[in-house]
Amino acid sequence: MSHIANPMSMDSRLATEFGMALKAQRKAVGLSQDALAFSSGLDRTYISLLERGKRQPSLSTLYSVSNALGIKPWKLIMDMSSAK
Repeated sequence: MSHIANPMSMDSRLATEFGMALKAQRKAVGLSQDALAFSSGLDRTYISLLERGKRQPSLSTLYSVSNALGIKPWKLIMDMSSAK
């Protein structure tokens, strides 16, 4: 029998960490979810799902939101580990 130290799956952890990093960056530049959605061409509800770790972004979504935030895509990835 295998014992898992953390019952949260790797995918869930990544989605949660990405969401926290996205939310922190969005707030740092002073955008609402609506404004980020408009600037990135995404739906506001999708931005909310991303921030809550309920969805994982595609590569094109990563580029869309990072462009709307005025940052490089790698910045969101790098911020994932520090967004805890």
